[in-house]
Amino acid sequence: MITVEQALDKILAHVDVLETEERLILGCLGQVLAEDVYSTIDVPPLDNAAMDGYAVSSADTRGASRQSPRFLQVIDTVAAGSVSECQLKPGTAIRIMTGAPLPKGADSVVRFEDTDEPSPKGSSPQIGIFGEAETGLNIRRAGESIARGSIVLTKGVVIRPSEVGVLASLGRSTAMVIRRPVVAILATGDELVDINQPLPLGKIYDSNTYSLAALVMRYGGIPSILGIALDNEDSVVAGLRHGLDADMLLTIGGVSMGDYDVVKDVLAKQGEIAFWQVRMKPGKPLAFGTINGVTDAGIARNIPHLGLPGNPVSSMVTFELFVRPAILKMMGKKNLTKPAIEAVLEDSVVNSDGRRIFARAIVKKRNGRYFARLTGPQGSGILTSMTLANGLAVIPEDKEGVKAGDTVQVIMLDWSEE
Repeated sequence: MITVEQALDKILAHVDVLETEERLILGCLGQVLAEDVYSTIDVPPLDNAAMDGYAVSSADTRGASRQSPRFLQVIDTVAAGSVSECQLKPGTAIRIMTGAPLPKGADSVVRFEDTDEPSPKGSSPQIGIFGEAETGLNIRRAGESIARGSIVLTKGVVIRPSEVGVLASLGRSTAMVIRRPVVAILATGDELVDINQPLPLGKIYDSNTYSLAALVMRYGGIPSILGIALDNEDSVVAGLRHGLDADMLLTIGGVSMGDYDVVKDVLAKQGEIAFWQVRMKPGKPLAFGTINGVTDAGIARNIPHLGLPGNPVSSMVTFELFVRPAILKMMGKKNLTKPAIEAVLEDSVVNSDGRRIFARAIVKKRNGRYFARLTGPQGSGILTSMTLANGLAVIPEDKEGVKAGDTVQVIMLDWSEE
């Protein structure tokens, strides 16, 4: 058996950053930008009003106060998206809405609240100014947000909603990004039935495929569901052949020591095995290697393959620890680790066989400290324990266990400080 770190290193050494693609900006969310983005325009393009109010010349407001307003003649009204054709002369003002370009001759904007604005419609031809306006008051300058010719977004950033908005502000409808990996998923087991079929006696529904497909989607990949293979080599080989167009293959089950665990045998014949046991619990029977084959289009492929355990908790935990970092690396991301915290464990955990335990835990913050309690029974077949958990409490392999009140590291599956 190899350690968790050794297993992860071997997996990451077999995956590379994928090629780039051009996508519509809304489709780029969560992907890594593959180009430096320069601006061809100023944003905003012109000096404009930062507030609803009156565009004035600051010189016309000298000495103004509520007790002694300065009265200016209103000569025009300009809304956002329009340009006033009037030019301010001494003693005049232009009613202006937020975002409207600053009229010629104006150097400040006095907000409505600092005038004697008589009504929302501004029907008076004269306005009283209640205070002195400094040059530049309530004005957004051209290029204040983005200057023409500047680098706005740098290659390697992850595109979030704010980056989508910035691209849109430049008039960009597409961007070059590192593409999302396609992850093929093949379940194995004579006992499995697809969720759309009746459930015969002795069978179980295939939940693992859907848990893992959802995880692939959560972390930015594209799942390709291959269905269910029976517990024989021909069926497994046929199923894997349909996944050779993917960037990574996942199989579920068939990697343990049972009479019908044939996936690792298929791996040995169709590719190579780098390892098939990891010193961890749950998730000891984890196989990794590569699969060789020819796609339906006649293209020879050699792609990484992970044989995940069949128990549902084991498959999800091993996905989080090994598949997730591989997906992120292929997407060009740099931070491959989940957030981890130190928490006071509220339950005792016995470690009887020298494996690193990842116990499902519920983490809460009280009085500035984190506390973690187990979700309940820790059997690897209890999938509902994953619905309760927001973290994995780590019990090192060199410890015989931990007692309630001990501090442990917890890998956060869901991170929220709310």
